[in-house]
Amino acid sequence: MLKIKSKRYFERHENEINRYVLDNTEWIHLINKQNQFKKYTTKKRNLFEIDLDITLEKQLKIIDEKKFDLVVITDIYEVTHDIYGFMKTIKTILKPDGKILINSINTKWNLVLTIFELFNFKNKSSSRSYIHIKKINSITQSAGYSLDSSFSRQIFPFKMLYLGDFLNNLLEMLFYKFKLGINNYLLFSLKPLDYKEYSKTVIVPAKNEEKNLEPLIKQIPIFKSEYEIIMICAKSSDDTINKAYEIKEQNPSLPIKVMIQKTKGKGPGVLEALEVAQNELIAILDSDISVDPNTLNDFFEIIETGRADFVNGTRFVYKMEHGAMRRLNSIGNLVFQFIISLLISINLTDSLCGTKVFKKSLIEKLNKWKSKLKVNDPFGDFDLIFSSAFYGDKILEYPVHYKARVYGTTQISRFSDGIKLLLYFLNSFALFNSSKNVR
Repeated sequence: MLKIKSKRYFERHENEINRYVLDNTEWIHLINKQNQFKKYTTKKRNLFEIDLDITLEKQLKIIDEKKFDLVVITDIYEVTHDIYGFMKTIKTILKPDGKILINSINTKWNLVLTIFELFNFKNKSSSRSYIHIKKINSITQSAGYSLDSSFSRQIFPFKMLYLGDFLNNLLEMLFYKFKLGINNYLLFSLKPLDYKEYSKTVIVPAKNEEKNLEPLIKQIPIFKSEYEIIMICAKSSDDTINKAYEIKEQNPSLPIKVMIQKTKGKGPGVLEALEVAQNELIAILDSDISVDPNTLNDFFEIIETGRADFVNGTRFVYKMEHGAMRRLNSIGNLVFQFIISLLISINLTDSLCGTKVFKKSLIEKLNKWKSKLKVNDPFGDFDLIFSSAFYGDKILEYPVHYKARVYGTTQISRFSDGIKLLLYFLNSFALFNSSKNVR
């Protein structure tokens, strides 16, 4: 029978929440006491029922001044009488870098839900005001929060001959821009109070880049904060490895580390470097000098001012230098960009730019993401973007001027790497739209 109160509906909501909960995440789930979630959820962990007849301040005193990384809010926004005051109160239990995940009913479903209640396809709801997602965003931001992302789930919220999950996965991907799902989700961070300077790690993957390494290192900025440069050198046909050691010896004032890559491929090499990275912010910088290393200052500043958790370089804003990218690679990037935007519900204009900056906290998310995959990312770029998006980081792009490399040739194998990426995307699609528990 078509019944929105089905267990499958609430399991989907639970799994969406679980996406943002890592093993060390301190979190709490605030829920309307009258909501059916508690009845159908498989795990009642961290659940805190809110009685809307009692002031929130009094109820939160039970928490005993504990601060959380994540506060999940389900079925409260539509029934509380003081949304602004509610969100101001939530700030008292949120860590400075904490996030809130708000679940609300999509107003596009108002008429449908009314009809469903009339024909008993849905349990009758208590008196509520369905609020448009733009109003929720506006009110919440005015209360001192910054929107990280918004999306909808469950366009087809039924089991129906066991096709419900498949239809949801397909429709959510195809129509993500239109936010047609019954459940809206908005992820917010606290607005930063001021600028915060972080320590920095710059990871430079190098294979057959002997002639590029020295000019690259000379162009990396001297940062005011503590920093380190890690050159992760793969087995090469030229003298890349010895050149890296030579640069380190000739520049004793620079905090350079040289690593010999044990694995094969850029992605696994970056992972090896991440294991030894010491600092709070991490940059990936390709060694071909196709992107000006000085732009790292701007990449880091975006995170240090609280505007993002992950900054992805994009080469498709400014006109590229002639010969910087082969035509087939350019077409491939456009295809990847389209697929990725569908998967993560974030409009990205580039995916394989070798310049990226992110918080060190992404490493745990990355490892968790990779543990679920059956196919490896040959480049590592997609693993970084997907794990960041999957676990709720705010992603912004920074436009870079892309130049043709002076020495050497591209390391990309268009055919074999293309096949690997196709399989990788199929596996990633299954994870992003899984109806199973994502933890």
